[in-house]
Amino acid sequence: MTSDSEQKRTCGCERVPEQTVSRLPVYRRCLMQASAIGVQVINSLQLAQMAGTNAAQVRKDLSYLGELGTRGIGYDVAALRGHLSEVLGVGERRRVALIGFGRLGGSLLGYRGFFERGFDIVAVFDVDPVRVGTLVDWHGAVPKGLTVRSIEHIERDLLDLDVEIVMLAVPMEVAQVMAERVVRGGVSAILNFAPVALELPEHVLVRSVDMSTDLQVLSYHLSRQG
Repeated sequence: MTSDSEQKRTCGCERVPEQTVSRLPVYRRCLMQASAIGVQVINSLQLAQMAGTNAAQVRKDLSYLGELGTRGIGYDVAALRGHLSEVLGVGERRRVALIGFGRLGGSLLGYRGFFERGFDIVAVFDVDPVRVGTLVDWHGAVPKGLTVRSIEHIERDLLDLDVEIVMLAVPMEVAQVMAERVVRGGVSAILNFAPVALELPEHVLVRSVDMSTDLQVLSYHLSRQG
């Protein structure tokens, strides 16, 4: 399950609740899908049905971003998608590093959606000397010539590469120590895949992905269906 701090983001108009921020990428994805099939205008009910929520929630979420759409008509798909891209900061490319080139790390590298949504993986780090120095060629999802780096000088490398976001795919036993090194490397945004709560300075943005927790939540609901 995804979890994050209770802080709120500022989107240039008013402070946006964290739960709303978490839904904005879903709306953006739905708008991309709508645009792909030629939809030019979409109303809150249609967007809600695509996003798996309700129209009132869509209108409330988007109201935090300013006066959008036309009453009785809906939202211009291209304009709203562009506005959400700006709010989410994905109108510009973001430099990302992956730490941990095991099975999970390898799967993450193979996901082309990162690049398509503005995230460039510019470095891969691992502690295993067998992996360090190997060429990362993952079906065109990462730049050609990218090799796995040692974590020995990770602080310096992160600074030199101007990395903004780190995906942390390491065992839980070393996640805290590695996260602290990442922060010393000038990174203030971490996507954490280790099943452990990280204790870091308040200015560091951490979003944790715990797939085992998600499975347990699904199991809970399944057990009550029968």
